[in-house]
Amino acid sequence: MVLAIVIPYYKIRFFEATLQSLALQTDKRFKVYIGNDASDQDPSKLLEKFKSQFDFEYQYYETNLGSISLTQQWERCLAMVGNQDWVMILGDDDTIDANCVALFYQNKDLVESKNCKVIRYATQVIDQNDATLSGIYTHPMYETSADFLMRKFKGGTRSSLSEFIFNKDALLKHKFKDLPLAWFSDILAVLEVSNFGLIYTINEAVVQFRLSGDNITSRADNLVLKNEASFEFFYYLIKEKKGFFSDLQIPVLQENLEKTFLYNKKNIRFWVLFTKLYLSKGYFKKYIKFLIKSGLMVLKKIS
Repeated sequence: MVLAIVIPYYKIRFFEATLQSLALQTDKRFKVYIGNDASDQDPSKLLEKFKSQFDFEYQYYETNLGSISLTQQWERCLAMVGNQDWVMILGDDDTIDANCVALFYQNKDLVESKNCKVIRYATQVIDQNDATLSGIYTHPMYETSADFLMRKFKGGTRSSLSEFIFNKDALLKHKFKDLPLAWFSDILAVLEVSNFGLIYTINEAVVQFRLSGDNITSRADNLVLKNEASFEFFYYLIKEKKGFFSDLQIPVLQENLEKTFLYNKKNIRFWVLFTKLYLSKGYFKKYIKFLIKSGLMVLKKIS
């Protein structure tokens, strides 16, 4: 058995559907690790229902980490994993097709022969009633993670943590960058675990991402924190990982960084970091143009 499925648990509302999708797997060569983030919604009775249907370990943590750092909760749950080589981190409200595990094993040798460290499935968005909110998002069989990021920016795809399977050693090496709300932390892990190289896609199985109104993606009361995370994400890529992007891709990162900055341009920390970054990278003309653009926006609002 080489596949671990980690579930950072907190809410029970859709958890049975998640567990049921695991129980329906046609290939049972996986082990589930469930880490309860000090939730007051005890899943014990529900887990009792599934104890003979697949192999799992359950751990209750006395301290809630998710409210402080969601990535720390993910990594705490990852520490439960045994000797499995590959790991999926599945949301406690998401579901997977019954052939996901079987297709993982069918493709594993090819994935490893190409030295791919990240695998993904096709995805579909569903609501709280299991109704589909999107078509099925498929991907190229092989795609660099940088190209995936650019395609996502252009609206050509979507992503969440649940549909990815990571090489465990590579994931433990890079870990998750602790961004606010873990917004973009999953995408950054895909980039770094793959070493900005190839992602291998299994399009014949689908992971259902639930847009329920409860999760971080659904909510609109956390936009400032999402903006802060977005700024840190683009800032980090330009500052630390610029060499992995082409001359055509770097301006896309700059544009997105500038957009996040303009959304919260009263943030003094953003001004300091942004100015130091652009001047240190030699983006003098870009910096002047941005100052003019932001000044014109202010004047337009005043007028």
